Amino acid sequence: MLTKRVKSRVISEHRAHEKDTGSASVQVGVLSRQIDDLAAHLKKHAKDNHSRRGLLKMVSHRRKLLVYLKRRQPAMYEQTIKKLGLKK
Repeated sequence: MLTKRVKSRVISEHRAHEKDTGSASVQVGVLSRQIDDLAAHLKKHAKDNHSRRGLLKMVSHRRKLLVYLKRRQPAMYEQTIKKLGLKK
């Protein structure tokens, strides 16, 4: 679970302008942070299948957002991928 402070820091890193809090690139950044945290949790608790299902849903949602971003704003897609260190 992301704290309010961590989430606001992630949003400020990925936003396009001052009031941008919900664009696709911001959502991808927040989801990536949540995915990293949950992956670390699952390394300790390998049998936690409920959390694993949530992780898979988040990965799927992030992938759909990246497909949308690639189609609509290719430059922003490349920038987001590079910032987060994700594979294409």
